[in-house]
Amino acid sequence: MVALTARETSLWAKKSTEEGEQYWLPLAVHLIDTSHVINWLFLHWLDEGQRLFLEQSLSEESLQKLIKFLGFFHDFGKATPAFQTKASYDGNRSLDGELIDRLNRHGFADLTDLVLASPQKSPHALAGEALLESKRFRIPQSVGAIIGGHHGKAGNPPRHQIRDYTANYFQVDGHSNDSMKEAHRQELAQSWQDAQQRLFDYGLALAGYQNAEEIPEVSQPEAVLLEGLLIMADWLASSEYLDNSHREPLFPLIRVDQSFQDVDLLKRYQNGILTWKRTDKWEPREVQLTNANGPVDPYFERWGFRAHHTQLVMTKAIQDALDPGMVVVEAGMGSGKTEVALLAAEELAYKTGRNGVYMGLPTQATSNAMFERFLRWAKQLADQEGKQLSIDLAHSKSAFNLSLRALPRATNVYDRDELVAKTPAARRLQGKTGATVVDSWLTGKKEMLNDFIVGTIDNLLLMGLKKKHLFLRHLGFSGKVVILDEVHAYDTYMTSYLERSLNWLGAYHVPVILLSATLPVDKRNVLLRAYLRGKYGRRYQSQLVAPADWETAQAYPLLTILDGSEIKQTTKFGPTDGVSKNLRVQRLNLPDTELATAILQKIQDGGVAGVIVNTVRRAQELTKLILDSCDSRVEVMLLHSAYLAPDRAKQERELQAKIGKNGQRPNRLVVVGTQVLEQSLDIDFDVLYTDIAPMDLILQRAGRLHRHAITRPKELQNPEVFIMGIQGLATYDAGDQAVYGQYLLMKTDHFLGDTIRLPEDISPLVQKVYSSSTDAEVKKSEQAQADGEVNEFEQAQADFAQLQCDSKKKAKVFQIAKPNFKPDATIHSWLDNDYGDLGKDGQKASAAVRDIQESLEVILVKCTNQGAFLLDGRPIQKVASREIAEQVIRIPVAITAYSSELDAAITELEKRTQKYFAEWQLDPWLRGDLALPLDDHLSTTLGRWRLTYSSKLGLSYAKEDDYD
Repeated sequence: MVALTARETSLWAKKSTEEGEQYWLPLAVHLIDTSHVINWLFLHWLDEGQRLFLEQSLSEESLQKLIKFLGFFHDFGKATPAFQTKASYDGNRSLDGELIDRLNRHGFADLTDLVLASPQKSPHALAGEALLESKRFRIPQSVGAIIGGHHGKAGNPPRHQIRDYTANYFQVDGHSNDSMKEAHRQELAQSWQDAQQRLFDYGLALAGYQNAEEIPEVSQPEAVLLEGLLIMADWLASSEYLDNSHREPLFPLIRVDQSFQDVDLLKRYQNGILTWKRTDKWEPREVQLTNANGPVDPYFERWGFRAHHTQLVMTKAIQDALDPGMVVVEAGMGSGKTEVALLAAEELAYKTGRNGVYMGLPTQATSNAMFERFLRWAKQLADQEGKQLSIDLAHSKSAFNLSLRALPRATNVYDRDELVAKTPAARRLQGKTGATVVDSWLTGKKEMLNDFIVGTIDNLLLMGLKKKHLFLRHLGFSGKVVILDEVHAYDTYMTSYLERSLNWLGAYHVPVILLSATLPVDKRNVLLRAYLRGKYGRRYQSQLVAPADWETAQAYPLLTILDGSEIKQTTKFGPTDGVSKNLRVQRLNLPDTELATAILQKIQDGGVAGVIVNTVRRAQELTKLILDSCDSRVEVMLLHSAYLAPDRAKQERELQAKIGKNGQRPNRLVVVGTQVLEQSLDIDFDVLYTDIAPMDLILQRAGRLHRHAITRPKELQNPEVFIMGIQGLATYDAGDQAVYGQYLLMKTDHFLGDTIRLPEDISPLVQKVYSSSTDAEVKKSEQAQADGEVNEFEQAQADFAQLQCDSKKKAKVFQIAKPNFKPDATIHSWLDNDYGDLGKDGQKASAAVRDIQESLEVILVKCTNQGAFLLDGRPIQKVASREIAEQVIRIPVAITAYSSELDAAITELEKRTQKYFAEWQLDPWLRGDLALPLDDHLSTTLGRWRLTYSSKLGLSYAKEDDYD
């Protein structure tokens, strides 16, 4: 193997000054570190399923060579004068001079006063690719692109980079007519070329190659995962310490008086990995349905309840799949789909070699609620194996989640005295149980590398968004089983991103489980095709084996499994589980004052009334009317999104305690809420009032009616649903129409009869509303024709079609392309015209993959002559920063509806924050946050609006004119 000389080992990769001490890191050390690290990650961190995917076109030996090659050559572009003459970030000229002198002493020359014309034109990632793809080294472009993109984005192939900026690579360019000067110039250039050649020969041998011709091409999807792995390895090998405390070194710099020869490379690598590895890998097991003693109920083992027949049939069908890809579970609300999905995740992880699970849900509220259940399940897995498994809650407010904050931080899983792993078996023998832990290294852009994650659907949809460092997100998801709950809840814009994400999950052969109680057939088909297209390419239909009626199947419950290229559907589940419910449906068109009275009269002899409306403002106004109309013996609760996080959490806990499963139900209670009551909360109403909404949402809301088998008031023995907001044929409240559009409301109104039988009617009703094949029936309705409604329906139909078309076009603007398996496809330009830097702004990330208007979040505080306080009365200076940061709320969109209003609001809030809380900018919890100071009455003005907060009603707003 070729040896490195003092010339190559004098090149630097990093330099810094700390407390007056100068440090550097030889480039060769960093390249070898990264080669070791990426090789370890490939062998011990990647899942078997990820390795099998990468080995589709390469043998394990060939792939491992390529892995080590990428690790070593990722910073090859630093072996250039453009990089070696860069100044220190802190401007330490002494350190810069010391390293330049070192270079001049060991084979380079004339660097002290070198001034390059355009060094910024050759950043080291691009320079490395340009060198490696040049005629000197000739590595494949598909591999070179990975080198060029290891800082998060691969641009165009650098075909003319060295020609156009020669001096950046070899110190000189052009030609001198003076023969002596030209000879010296050639010597300067040759010193760089020789150093680069020796580094290349050394790295090639380190990877196990004899020559560059052995380096293989890779497909675009393979390159995406390899890029993600390289970025991870580079970040790890570039981490001097495990965290900001600087107590535990990983790959630290060395003193400037030390050299390459002073570094024990093997010990350094071992220490880095031993310190970094804080969690174990889950080793999934096959779900046991039988043993030597007969049938086994895995549901009872995990959750302590006996599985119903449908659950067992679904679990067995999933277990029988040979090459499971996508699983779609359609069953009624409260039927145990979550438990089916978690067991399926265990089985699919076992079958496909995955070591993690991601569960995505529509909102932060549903994610928080699911996290509790998911956490208990994951802890069982950890206990079974005596392991530390990393877990995370992924949404922008997760730092405030009490369950996440209560989890232990990951600790080292190695015995440092013996430098051997503390095996799970050994830990079990020592009486230690497993743990679900938080790994502090896996945060920010690395968050999706955790093994077990619950989060909002945005995390998955962002797989389809052109965004720097997207490779890391793809790497994280490619190693998991993906569960997506409430897949009916995503609009056309979000579904477009979901389709693209499924394309790529299919390409990586990632098993996906979709759950829904109210999934339209067309959407099911779209999602299945998206996965098939990703896994088998454009011609997937030529391989597809499926029942003749798979595209129109409306059985309920329904299990659809994509097993290889075969679609299997289970429609018969034997004995019926549970009892059907007949819901009486009545339309109710009353002024709100009379509505409040009617609701109270309905529960005059006892009972719990649920009132679900479509806007926060309507919920607040209706609550005030009910409070004005009732006496103290009636409890009234309000729940919506416009509460401070602590107040909302308190409301949810109180609501769950009153009308959740086994709750202590009050004699008379009215619960008013918005769409937040549709999902996540396991609550039970005796009677339901709901604004008109699309059919699937009405059915979801109806799922909260007579949910549990309990004793009910005599007058409320039979479940009743009252539909509000229908003022006449094709005439609905403006707020309802603004939220959902007229087309779906008209179709829902048309097909919603006087009774609903649950769960039998769920699928037929949903399909009728969402299928375009039923539009003619609505237009031909005698009632519609008699009142001239046909024209209005046709206009609503056209508006709906146009909205869908516009949403799809809008979603495509920043969307990545489908996976490209063509031989010449690379990751070059894969992220061109990207969305820009989202940074740590979770709201901007959500806005990118949800068709929502950007809004403002503020921290509510009370500012008076006596000082600044939280709204609960505590002086702000006595409250921890994290708790202050929890007092966040979103400004209503109506207040910042136009960009000019948004900009004006930001400017005004920045002034107020600077006036009262300038010190926040120095606080890691509060930096960048905006304060909205309220007066003694918890009120303030912002622009043309007056905002008022109360713990009972939340944040309300009105135009200032309304107070005149």
